[in-house]
Amino acid sequence: MQLVIPELCVVTLIGASGSGKSTFARKFKATEVLSSDYFRGLVSDDETDQGATSAAFDSLFYIANKRLDAGKLTVIDATNVQKKSREAVLRLAREQNLLAAAIVFDMNESLCLERNKERPDRNFGPQVVKGHIRELKRSIRGLQKEGFRYVYVLSSPEEAAAAEIVRTRLWNDKRDEKGPFDIIGDVHGCYDELCALLEKMDYTLDREAHAAIPPAGRRAVFLGDLCDRGPKNAAVLKLAMNMVSAGTALCIPGNHDVKLLRKLRGADVKLNHGLSLTAAELEQEQPKFIEQVITFLDGLVSHYVLDRGRLVVSHAGLTEKLQGRSSGKVREFCLYGETTGETDEFGLPVRLNWAEDYRGRALVVYGHIPSREVRPLNNTVCIDTGCVFGGKLTAYRYPEGEYAEVQAQQEYYAPVKPLDPEETPAAYTGELMIADVLGKRNINTRLNRKITISAESSSHALEIMSRFSADPRWLIYLPPTMSPSGTSKREEYLEYPEEAFDYFSNQGVSQVICEEKHMGSRAVIVLCRNTETARNRFGFGMDDFTEAAGDSVESPTGIIYTRTGRHFFDPTELINSGDGEGVPASPESLILSRLAKVLDRTGFWKAFSTGWVCLDTELMPWSAKARQLLVEQYAPTGRSGKSGLREAVTALEQALSDMANTTDDNINTTPENHGPQSMDIAGVLGKFRDRETYLKLYTEAYHRYCWPVNSVEDYRVAPFHILATEGKVWSSESHLRHLEVIREYMTGSDTIFISTNHLTVDLSDSTSREAGIAWWRQLTEKGGEGMVVKPLDFIARGKDGILQPAVKCRGREYLRIIYGPEYTEPARLNRLRSRSLGKKRRLALDEFSLGMESLERFTRGDPLHRVHECVFAVLALENEEVDPRL
Repeated sequence: MQLVIPELCVVTLIGASGSGKSTFARKFKATEVLSSDYFRGLVSDDETDQGATSAAFDSLFYIANKRLDAGKLTVIDATNVQKKSREAVLRLAREQNLLAAAIVFDMNESLCLERNKERPDRNFGPQVVKGHIRELKRSIRGLQKEGFRYVYVLSSPEEAAAAEIVRTRLWNDKRDEKGPFDIIGDVHGCYDELCALLEKMDYTLDREAHAAIPPAGRRAVFLGDLCDRGPKNAAVLKLAMNMVSAGTALCIPGNHDVKLLRKLRGADVKLNHGLSLTAAELEQEQPKFIEQVITFLDGLVSHYVLDRGRLVVSHAGLTEKLQGRSSGKVREFCLYGETTGETDEFGLPVRLNWAEDYRGRALVVYGHIPSREVRPLNNTVCIDTGCVFGGKLTAYRYPEGEYAEVQAQQEYYAPVKPLDPEETPAAYTGELMIADVLGKRNINTRLNRKITISAESSSHALEIMSRFSADPRWLIYLPPTMSPSGTSKREEYLEYPEEAFDYFSNQGVSQVICEEKHMGSRAVIVLCRNTETARNRFGFGMDDFTEAAGDSVESPTGIIYTRTGRHFFDPTELINSGDGEGVPASPESLILSRLAKVLDRTGFWKAFSTGWVCLDTELMPWSAKARQLLVEQYAPTGRSGKSGLREAVTALEQALSDMANTTDDNINTTPENHGPQSMDIAGVLGKFRDRETYLKLYTEAYHRYCWPVNSVEDYRVAPFHILATEGKVWSSESHLRHLEVIREYMTGSDTIFISTNHLTVDLSDSTSREAGIAWWRQLTEKGGEGMVVKPLDFIARGKDGILQPAVKCRGREYLRIIYGPEYTEPARLNRLRSRSLGKKRRLALDEFSLGMESLERFTRGDPLHRVHECVFAVLALENEEVDPRL
C-alpha cells in the first residue's frame, strides 16, 4: 500500500495507545517526528506524566511551527483520537498554509491491550485503550470533512508494516524547471497583440490554428486574466490551451478566469468588468469547447515556484511566506493580492502594496494591477501594462531580465481608474527595515566567500549608519580597507616594494601595476547624467532633489561620500566656484557639476551606453577631510613637541656650557674630563636633538599633504577605478584599462581632475622589479606617500584563492605620521617588525568581496535592501579590532 503525501505538509498519526504509531513513525526521518511522549519527557523527565501534557504540547507545536516555517515536513505522533486534539493539528496546517494528512491505525482492541501489557511504562487500565478506540471509530469517516486532504487507514499490523510512504510535490512546485521563460502579462482578450508579442520573441505562429511554437528551449508563462474586456477572448483561450496542452506554456489563473469558470458552471455571477463580452463569444462556440475551457480553468494552479525557487509567478503576486504553499488563503492572495476589504472612490478594492515589504530571494513576476509602465520593486515586477486599456502587452524574459512589449492597437475598454499612479515607483525604492541588517548575518558573495557579520558589529554599524550616513539609495558600494606589504627586513625600512612584489609572485601573478598613492582621502563618486536617471535608477524624485539642494544650488544628480558612507563635505559648507562668477555653492555640487561637464564633453555617456557612473577616487588635499584630525591630533603634537623639546635642548645646552666654564687649576675643564655627570648630559642632549629632528620630519611629512582651499580650483580629484556603469561592473577590466579610460574621458581637460601615475612591473624580470623599486624610491624621496601594488587583473586568483585586490607600500617618512616621530629608532623599528597582517588581510578580502557583490546586485537590478545588505556589512566589519596603523 502506498501512502502518497506532499513533500511539505503536516502529517498526523491517529490511533489508540498500542496501535503501532511510534513503530510506524520510523518510516519517516527521526527529525521529522514530534512525539507527544517525548515532549512530556522533555518537560517533566517522565513520558507518562499526564500532568505535563499541556506543557508538552505547547513545546511540540512551537517546534512544529519552526520546522514548517523552514519548509520541513512534520509528523505529529500522538493519539489524536479526539476531535479537539485534531483541531489543533488542523489549525497548525491552516496557519502554515499547508495541507494536512491523516494516517489512521484502526487496530484490533485486543492487539492494543496486549501490546500495552508488554510495556512497563503503560500502567494505565484497559479502559483508556477502549476509550481511544471508541473515539477513533466515531472519527474515521469524518476526517476529510474535518479538513484532512489525505486520509489513509491501516487496519492490521501487516498493512502498517507493508505501507510505503511516497512523497510527492505540490502542484505548484516546479523547481526543476529552469526555463528560460517568457512570462506574459494580463492579455484580456487582446489576441492580435498577443500574437504580435510572441512573434516579436521569435515564436512561430499559426494564427488560424491558434498555435505557437517557442524558440528552442523556451517556454511561455501566462499570468492569468486571459479573458474579459478585449475583442477576441475565445481565440486567446484556444491559443493558451493549445500551448499548455503541447507543453510549450504554463498558465496560472487570474481573478477574471476564476469568475468565468463560475459562470460556465452555472453560478449566478454579475456580467460586469467585461465578462459579458467573453460570455457572448463563448455562446457562439461548440459545447465541447466549453467543456474543454471548464476543464482547463479548473485545473489551473494558483502559482508556480520555478528554477530551484528563484522565480515565482502569480497573477497578483505572493509574499515569501506563502510561496510554495497550498491553501485557500494562498489562492486568494494569488488571485486578488492583499486587500483591506474596502473600496476606493472608483469602486475598486483597496489593495495594500505587499511588494514594498517584500524581502524574499525569489523574483516574483505578477500582473493584475495595470499601469502604463512595468513596475519593479524589491525583487518583484508587475508587468500588467494595460493592453486592453490602450497601453501595452508586456512579457518578462527570464533569466535575462529583459522586457518585450507591443503597443495596443486601440483602447478596447475604458479604464475605471487612470492607469498612471500618482507616483510611479522607481526600481529601487522601498524602505529599508531594521530586520534587514540586525543580528548575526551570513552573506554569500560571488567571489566564493561566505562572510559572517556578528550581532554586535551589526548594532554598531546601525548606530553609525542611522546617525551619519548619506542617503542609502546612493550607497551602492563601500571601498575595502587595504593591507600593507609584508614587513621589510631592511635595516631602515618597515615597508619596501620587495615584499609587495613577492606576495603576488609567490601566488603565481606575473605582472603587477604600481600606482602612485595620492595623499588624500578616499572618496566614492556616484554621478547621474540627469535627474531622470537619478529617479529611474536610484529612486529619487524631484522632492528629494529640492530638499537636498536648497535654493542656492542646482538640483544635484550625484554624491561624493567617504569610505564609511558619510557625505565627504559638510552640506552647509559653501565655497567659491573659482571662475569669479556665480554665488558660493557646496564643494560637492561644484565638483560634480564640473565632472558632469567633462563627461559630456568627452562623450563618456554615449561611449559606454550609460546614464550614471560610480568612481573610486582620491580627493585632495588631505586636509579637506582630515582637518579635525590635524587640529586635534597632529598639529598639537607638533606644537607641543617643538616647544617642549626646544626648552629641554636649551636647558641641556646651558648645563653643558656651565660645566665647560667651571675653573679648576688642577683639572682640564673640557666636558669630556668632567666625569660621568658631563657624559650623561651630553648623551641626553644628543637624544633630545635627535627627537627634535624626528619631530621636524614628522611635521614636514603631514604638511606636504595640506594646503589652503579658497575655491573649488584648489581641490584635486584623482579617479583610479571605474567601479560600475549601467549594466556593467568593471571588475572584468584590467587596471590598465581603468586608467586608460580615466585618462581619455576624465582627466586633462579640467585641472581639478588629475590622472594617477603608474608603472607596470614584470615580476619575473629582475630589471623590471628594480625599476619598480627605483620608481617607489623616487616618489617617496620627493615626499610622496608611496605606491599601491595591484595585480594586472582587477580580480586575481592565486594558489590560496582570491588575492588581495591591492597592497600598499608606504614611504619611510610618511610612516612617521602613522607610527610616530621616532619610529625609525632601531629599537622601536624592531618592535614594529613583529606586526601581524593576517587579520587585516582577511578583513580586506571580506570587504572587497562585499563591495563587488553590492555592485553586482545593483547593476543587475536587485532591490535596495539587497544592495544595502552588502554595504552595511562593510561598515559592520570596520568594527573589527584591527591595528588602525596597518
